This record gives sequence, structure tokens and C-alpha cells, in this order.
Amino acid sequence: MQLRGEQLSAHLERELKPVYVVYGDEPLLVIEAADAIRSAARRQGFGEREVLTAIAGFNWSDLHLATGNMSLFGGRKLVDLRIPTGKPGRDGSAAIQDYCARPSPDALLLVTLPGLDWAEEKAAWLKALNEAGVLIKLIPPNLSELPDWIAGRLRRQRQSAEADALRFIAERVEGNLLAAHQEIQKLGLLFPEGRLSLAQVQEAVLNVARFDLDGLREALLAGDAGRLVRTLDGLQQEGEAPPLVLWAMTEEIRALAQIKSGLEARRPLDGLLKEARVWGPRQTLVKRALQRIGKSQADAALAHAARIDCLIKGVGEGDVWDEFLRLGLRLAASR
Repeated sequence: MQLRGEQLSAHLERELKPVYVVYGDEPLLVIEAADAIRSAARRQGFGEREVLTAIAGFNWSDLHLATGNMSLFGGRKLVDLRIPTGKPGRDGSAAIQDYCARPSPDALLLVTLPGLDWAEEKAAWLKALNEAGVLIKLIPPNLSELPDWIAGRLRRQRQSAEADALRFIAERVEGNLLAAHQEIQKLGLLFPEGRLSLAQVQEAVLNVARFDLDGLREALLAGDAGRLVRTLDGLQQEGEAPPLVLWAMTEEIRALAQIKSGLEARRPLDGLLKEARVWGPRQTLVKRALQRIGKSQADAALAHAARIDCLIKGVGEGDVWDEFLRLGLRLAASR
């Protein structure tokens, strides 16, 4: 059984399954979902809790012992299994599948994982967990959805904010939901219930955006010039290594050029996306970028990236970060 994050609360009010899996790239959402499941388990009489962390050297027989070792007084137990790598290995896969085939009626298994790629989501052990209970993939809001997400969090503390204030918060906490959560809580402490003005929000909210390479790649594909400029500036201020920035940008440009060549040869798009290793939500961004960027623009961008590579190696004249900006803007402006 699969649920979206926003469906979890209503589900827990109705029933409690023997197995839950929560996973995703955003730690705040994973933590909150796991906390909600633990709270529901306590209300249903799962008074004991045992935490297992599957790191290198973990003995997977401990999972069997934890789920089978109930107290003498018949208490029910929540077994909190954490797999930080998202890969249990052969022994772990076998142990998980074995447990899911015969889950204990007196135990609730909660498995927390990081984000998984498409291949990991098809693994037999994850399929077994899904069939035995509930699988919850937590997807963070993108930049366009973030103001609404913030508004929802403000409503929980009986506050609201005008649209400009919501956008202001979103831009300052871009890519960092934990920071957004902290800033929203701070607004609850600083101001009474009711509507917040833009001036109040600007006074209270810090610039805590997490500028990262993934954000740069998303801005490049989306043609979002404003976000691209902010992200490049943030990466430069944080001292990001230019070779990594060039790699991130070139990976997307090379994929676009490769797919464009295939489309000109009348090959099907789905196959080209797989060949270029474009999976999951990134496919949507790439498809939109393909509508905006032509083959000649992609080829010219690759040539520009090659010149930046020479600059990084000390060949030629110019500022590397200025060239990153020119490269990004020429693609953002392509039509």
C-alpha cells in the first residue's frame, strides 16, 4: 500500500498497519512522518521501542531478535529500523523479506530510508515491505509550490501572510525545508496569531537558502534566470569548487544535446531519456527544456563549457564565475 505524505495523518486515525516505510531526500519530512507513526503506535499500546541502525557490520539477525523478543508481560513493541544508506545488502534484503512474509502481531516495524533512485524502488525487499504494510515516499515541494507549503505551516500556528511575504520566505529558505520550519516557528514566537505583513516577515526571516548543485541543475533546466543567478552567487560565496559547478551544468547540457540529436534522427523520446540516464522527476524538467532549447543552442553551450574548462585549468583569460553566469543565462534565454 502506498500513500502520499499528506494522506498519512488521516490513515493513522483509521488504522495501524504492521509495517511502515518512510523515505525521501528531505530530512524534515521523513522525521515528521516517522514521528507521526511513532505517536500513533504509542496510542495503540506499543509501549516498548527498540532502535536498530543498519550501518556497516550490522547483524541482521538482530531484526529477528527485536521483533520476536517481547517482554514477559506481553507488551507490544515498535521496532525502529534505520537504513542510512538505503541499501540493506543481500543479508538485509533476505532478513526483511523473511520478516514481511510473517510479520509479528505484537510488533510494528518502522523503516526509515533516505531518497531512493528508480532502481532501488524496484528492489524485492522494498516490494515486500510495501506488500506487508504502507510505503510513504516524501517529496519536498518545488520552488513554485513552496509558498503554499509555508502558508499551510503558518495555519497550524494560526497565522497567515500576504503573497509577497510567502514568496519572500520561500526565496530565503530555498532548498532547505528544515530551515523553513525553523523560520516559521520563529514567526510564531515573535508575532501574535493573525496576519503577518511583509515588513514583519522581512524583519524576522534570515537568508538561509541552501544553494546546491541540484538546485543549479533544476534552475538551468527550468530556464529560471532569477534562481540561477541566486544559486550561482550562493555557490560562489560558499566556496564551491568550480570543477564541480562545471560538471553539474555540463551534465545537463550534454544530456540535452544527446537527446536533441536523437530526436532529429526520429528516435522515440522515452528511449533517448533512458540512454541519457534521465529518470524520475528530472524527466519533466528535461522535456520542458527540450521545448525551449534547440540542437544548435545545446551544441554552442557545450563549446562554451569547454572554454570554461580551459579557464579553470589556467588557459585563457576571463572570470570563471562570470562565464558560468553567461552560460546559464544563454540557456535560460533560449527559445
